[in-house]
Amino acid sequence: MQPRIKGFDYQRVTVADGVTLTAAVGGSGPPIVLLHGFPQTHLMWRHVAADLAADHTVICPDLRGYGDSDKPVDDDGTAYAKRTMAADVVALAGALGHGRFALAGHDRGALVAFRAGLDHPEAISHLALLDVVPTLDTWDVLHGVSAAVAFHLYLMAQPPGLPEELIGASPDAFFGHFLDVWTRDPDALPGEVRAAYLRASRNAVTSIVADYRASAGIDVAHDTADRAAGNLLRMPVTVLQQDWGAALGYDAAGVWRAWAPNLEHQTVNWGHFMAEEAPAVVVRALRDLLLR
Repeated sequence: MQPRIKGFDYQRVTVADGVTLTAAVGGSGPPIVLLHGFPQTHLMWRHVAADLAADHTVICPDLRGYGDSDKPVDDDGTAYAKRTMAADVVALAGALGHGRFALAGHDRGALVAFRAGLDHPEAISHLALLDVVPTLDTWDVLHGVSAAVAFHLYLMAQPPGLPEELIGASPDAFFGHFLDVWTRDPDALPGEVRAAYLRASRNAVTSIVADYRASAGIDVAHDTADRAAGNLLRMPVTVLQQDWGAALGYDAAGVWRAWAPNLEHQTVNWGHFMAEEAPAVVVRALRDLLLR
């Protein structure tokens, strides 16, 4: 049986023509939407969501292309643009009765949240972004041998065909690699949770690759246009990330401050999957953000 967030209801919500998301919804109070990363599902928020549900309405969807949400074919390169995925999130919250909400994202979900903040500032009251660099800046900070840490970005940026074939030939080895090397505390990913992530990912190779491919193309174009226009994240923003600035040789807080003038930037000593390894730290950061 697929593990679930205890005490949450699961709903299927249509967010676009032919696209329905599966979302776990729990609690009551001011709304907050939590977006998962790679190679995971909404389940990564299970500890954080349970805490926040004491006084918030918490919405945890599987992103389009992931988990139990729909996986549309990417015919024209826009199906997995972060702009498209961000519109999904706003439509999901609206369908559940929330025209304005706080939003937190991890990894791929953070890139969707970032785009939602730029495209839908009227809908996003507060924004939290976990362990990611904005798409446009990602490609700038990767250089030399240090870029090997992000080899998957380059693999999945290739034209359709080869990445899907290579990953599809041994999906558990590919996705399991990231679950292993990005985790400092293996106990944070119990066997049933790890198995659920692998099962979901092996059933979504094509859409996951399309999501990453968009970040080497259309997402860069959208970020470039926003930077040229001077568009910023005007809402309160909190960023939690590992010390990627030291590892890759750039000013991490400075990169984020260029996009978010109302920024709280924190470097943490946890693995990539911090919502599972240190949920109390993440909850505290989110609660502090919501008070700003």
